[in-house]
Amino acid sequence: ALPRLFADGSLPGDVGLVQVSAPGEDGLCTLGVGVDYAADAIAHTPVLIAEVNRRMPPTAGSPRIPLSRFSAVVETDRPLPNAPERSPDEAERAIGWHVAGLIEDGDTIELGVGSLPSAVLQALAGHAELGVHSGMISDAVLALVDKGVITGSRKEIDPGVIVTGAALGSQQLYQRVPSLPVEFRAASYTHSPAVLARLRSFVAINSAIEVDLSGQIGAELQRGVYVGAVGGQADFSRAACTTGARSIIALRSRSRGESTIRPVLQGTVSTPRTDVDYVVTEHGVARLRGATLAERGRRLAAVAAPEYREALERAAGRAGPG
Repeated sequence: ALPRLFADGSLPGDVGLVQVSAPGEDGLCTLGVGVDYAADAIAHTPVLIAEVNRRMPPTAGSPRIPLSRFSAVVETDRPLPNAPERSPDEAERAIGWHVAGLIEDGDTIELGVGSLPSAVLQALAGHAELGVHSGMISDAVLALVDKGVITGSRKEIDPGVIVTGAALGSQQLYQRVPSLPVEFRAASYTHSPAVLARLRSFVAINSAIEVDLSGQIGAELQRGVYVGAVGGQADFSRAACTTGARSIIALRSRSRGESTIRPVLQGTVSTPRTDVDYVVTEHGVARLRGATLAERGRRLAAVAAPEYREALERAAGRAGPG
């Protein structure tokens, strides 16, 4: 929604501060590894100020901006932010293996950053000819490029190219970006329904805070506190479920001493049940596509943490026939 909100003035901006790469021989800068919605915002922002960071790598696919477009320029030479590093734990590795079992060679995948997405990518090391079209990439993507797993050779659009809006990882990732087959695109491209509809082998892999017994997904509120926004989950899940291949939600079965699979959501619905094909926990895979409400409840209860299953199965039984 952000590109449209910028364009119609619902999110107006008088001044924008953007970090860019140093100008090349042609005198043009790029937005580097942080293109995403910034590329759509600057087109509707009259005054721009640039932080020209000597360590920001120039990137392909993003808008090339002349220095004359900026009202002021500040030059810096500072490291880009490192992503927090935490190796996947046992539960995340189990989830990763379950998710990998749902991915076919040649699929184009979308997933985020963090220890759980890293576990999924590590479990995909035995796959072949995978593509990537995502809002963000990490070092785990780089590892699969080096292994020859991610080639993008079967992508219906942008073949051979990793398409993303941003990168978040280590200094090694940032340093290697210019030599990778990656293009950084605006959110108006990476999240576009029209673009995503052309990826027939598209698989969305997203996380959640909670799932109810009908398959509705909550990914914003935890114990009444907003811990995130909707993000791209709605865009990617809808495309993967309708015009693509598979929409997958992956999460731990328990969090902070509570089941993440619940009779009803404690927060808001971030993604409707119609946009989810599979829910995966460390205990297995619940296939929801084509299932009745009662079937959904039983299948979700079966992948919940063991101590919560009996109560969830009783709640699922009250969902009605089927």
